[in-house]
Amino acid sequence: MTMPQHEIQRPTILAVDDDPESLRLIAELLRENYHVRVATGGESALRAAELEPRPDLILLDVVMPGMDGYELCRRLRALTFSRDIPVIFLTVRSDIADEEKGFAAGGVDYLTKPISPPILLARVRTHLSLKGATDFLRDQNAFLQEEVHRRVVQMSTIQDVAIVALASLAETRDNDTGNHVRRTQYYVEILALALRGHVRFAPLLTEDNIELLYKSAVIHDIGKVGIPDRILLKPGKLTAAEFEVMKTHTVLGRNAILAAEKLLDAPNDFLRFGREIALSHHERWDGEGYPEGLAGEAIPISARLMAVADVYDALISRRPYKEPFTHEEAVAIIADERGRRFDPDVNDAFLARAEDFRHIALQYADHEENIGVVVRRIGDAASLPAT
Repeated sequence: MTMPQHEIQRPTILAVDDDPESLRLIAELLRENYHVRVATGGESALRAAELEPRPDLILLDVVMPGMDGYELCRRLRALTFSRDIPVIFLTVRSDIADEEKGFAAGGVDYLTKPISPPILLARVRTHLSLKGATDFLRDQNAFLQEEVHRRVVQMSTIQDVAIVALASLAETRDNDTGNHVRRTQYYVEILALALRGHVRFAPLLTEDNIELLYKSAVIHDIGKVGIPDRILLKPGKLTAAEFEVMKTHTVLGRNAILAAEKLLDAPNDFLRFGREIALSHHERWDGEGYPEGLAGEAIPISARLMAVADVYDALISRRPYKEPFTHEEAVAIIADERGRRFDPDVNDAFLARAEDFRHIALQYADHEENIGVVVRRIGDAASLPAT
């Protein structure tokens, strides 16, 4: 049965008393301004409190058979649907100890019988007004929290898109694999997830940091925007002098990120990981890499993860100076570099999750003829490419 609109808009009061005469008097007193619902015991009151529309206020007797008013109030406070409904005790018990017990049970007011109608009406109006204000503030707070969350997500998404767009600009200058940055993101995430339980990596690879590593991986080659096209796009082998210029993309990328960090008032983990990766992803475990010749544990973990991800993608991708390797060939080459180019544990994680790398390469391939996972490369196996 649907309530008339004027009834729905009026506050609902639940009166609970085992005395039918008391309920009749309360109903007569309140019905002009309120929708009144009645219950004669604890269990029926719990059912009545759950009905829609939920009561805006409960008038509760203390002395009732079975469940008394104090226990009923405690039960109402423990339930999600009724915990915020104000309860006014109406009882013949007038001792201070009884009143204290009522407030301890969760009541907001305590009136003794016989009830003065003007006082009861005044208390009802007061507590309904307080509840209305509380509900309004609660709703506003929930709305503001949701709005803040929405704005944070929106800003984060805009930032992510801007970062990926910027990184893609750098990548498209030296190859036609526009999805390279996306693939390496997922490769880094796969390695981080595989190593998060490892004693050497667990302190860094928290859930939040893995997300930051995933996002920061896209800017690993941002410094390539500073490399001249005659070197970056050269189809043949670089001369020694040209390779020295190429290697500066690591420092250029680090410096660009450092300049961005200086605009912030506080350290930023995303930029820290981006800076580490940009500078050090060409360092080697044996110390023969560049630009600083770091070795072993001196190489940031973020850069060690990126090193494997970047080399794998370079191997399976067509470049101006090489045809793509197959997935199997790339895995064999990386396995052979364990403890030389790559951290042994990161290398082992790659080998354990190599099939996941294959799936990512297939899912985000730019063109089938550019990815060796799909089509075997043409030519003989070669050493690791300069990436």
